Amino acid sequence: MSAFNKFKASVPVAWSPNLYITLVRGIPGTRRLHRRTLEALRLRKCNRTVMRWNTPTVRGMLQQVKRLVVVETEEMFKARKENEANHRALRPPIVINHLLASATDSTK
Repeated sequence: MSAFNKFKASVPVAWSPNLYITLVRGIPGTRRLHRRTLEALRLRKCNRTVMRWNTPTVRGMLQQVKRLVVVETEEMFKARKENEANHRALRPPIVINHLLASATDSTK
């Protein structure tokens, strides 16, 4: 199971009015119909995310290209972005004292 699927499994899935769609596989080598569907969804490059309304039309388009995209609800998308932001957050520097305690006591 990939890390992304593990993450999706950890977030409860609820109905959402908006869907966040991310293109995770490349466009070259795909069928023309799939390329046109991705173009209609405004997905042009890998790892780009777009937000679309959760309508039957959009869900039908996603059914066509389901092996090329990842679909998330609002809660899943916000949780993933929060995890990424926490991972990128600045951490305090680690301070290491290389002097031994006995060596500092003998110099005094």
